[in-house]
Amino acid sequence: MEDLLTQTNYAIDTFYFLVMGVLVMFMACGFSMLEAGMIRAKNTSEILTKNVALYSISCIMYLLFGYYIMYIDGTEGAWLPSFGWLIGVENTAEEIVAGTAGGVATDHSERSDYFFQVVFVATAMSIVSGAVAERMKLWAFLLFAVVMTGLIYPVQGMWTWGGGWLSAAGYSDFAGSGIVHMCGAAAALAGVLLLGPRAGKYGPSGHVNAIPGCNMPLATLGMFVLWFGWFGFNGGSELKLSNVDEANAVAEVFVNTNIAACGGLVAALILARAWFGKADLTMALNGALAGLVAITADPLSPHPFWAMIIGGGGGLLVVVSIVMLDKIRIDDPVGAISVHGTCGIWGIIAVTFNNADATILGQLLGIVGIFAWVFAASFVVWLVLKATMGIRVSEEDEMSGVDLAETGIEAYPEFQQAA
Repeated sequence: MEDLLTQTNYAIDTFYFLVMGVLVMFMACGFSMLEAGMIRAKNTSEILTKNVALYSISCIMYLLFGYYIMYIDGTEGAWLPSFGWLIGVENTAEEIVAGTAGGVATDHSERSDYFFQVVFVATAMSIVSGAVAERMKLWAFLLFAVVMTGLIYPVQGMWTWGGGWLSAAGYSDFAGSGIVHMCGAAAALAGVLLLGPRAGKYGPSGHVNAIPGCNMPLATLGMFVLWFGWFGFNGGSELKLSNVDEANAVAEVFVNTNIAACGGLVAALILARAWFGKADLTMALNGALAGLVAITADPLSPHPFWAMIIGGGGGLLVVVSIVMLDKIRIDDPVGAISVHGTCGIWGIIAVTFNNADATILGQLLGIVGIFAWVFAASFVVWLVLKATMGIRVSEEDEMSGVDLAETGIEAYPEFQQAA
């Protein structure tokens, strides 16, 4: 009877893990719609091509190399990963009952673990897509995605979730405010600095010219899809559902995830109204995402009131960060660096407010370690791509739109004017 219960719990936890992975996979749709709505119509097909391609590349590279680097044959507290490929052998019923299954975990399938982890990798890469939108060459971006998802992300993942040196130093990050979100933002920042701003974004006297997105309903839909998928992102990171304590924990994570998004949206909307004199929809959308990023580092420990405060802090920070980055001429069309980078850092620090096991030193070490590695490695890869094939489209292609230059397909052909 006990053997049957063990196998049943294993089946329940594996199924839960897979369903949560599917929710996170749906975030690929959310990123696609958000980015397509926040950029100009002439660049829509190209950004959608990037999003569908990066998801596929992420899955392939993480299967071939990334998962092995991050989880297989790692040494406790290590700096350097163990290189290999593929994702190891599956658990057997005999091993599960005997408690001798090898690999990452014994309470769910190894394949379910790969599937859940790989959609996180794609999320990190999607962050880069929005920040470099409207002026980056498609194939340069896709080549960077190969390195990012096959090496750069997995190495810092091994340092943290894989039991490496940051984990040993006490860094705590429940679902990836730093490991996923700040990681993606650091890679994006390196690319944006080498890429430069869009043509016409900044005037010679430092004036910032607004470049509105083409489809606010689509951007709003994208935000809600991301919000929906985030329940899988954070809820699935509890890893189990098959007993009372774990079920209660998952419910707490869902509630805190939701209320943090609400707090972030309301805070950003109020600040935008006070600062700009208008209720800026784009700031409200990014405020909700900022709240979600902020709570991701620890959606389990806080009381829901604290979760709302943490999310609200993210909502305030994202508005300030977007404005400040524009002032120093860092052009991010969708606000991805602010949402995932600035608010990722805030979320990592906020863990110490409610989690007695987390220390400010451990959290700061995690921020510095992850950011330094991802930014430096990404900068080198972007630099090599810039020197070899170039990373920016021509001025003519940028003005006419990268849809025609890179994909040959306009997203809204009936609304485009003839040259």
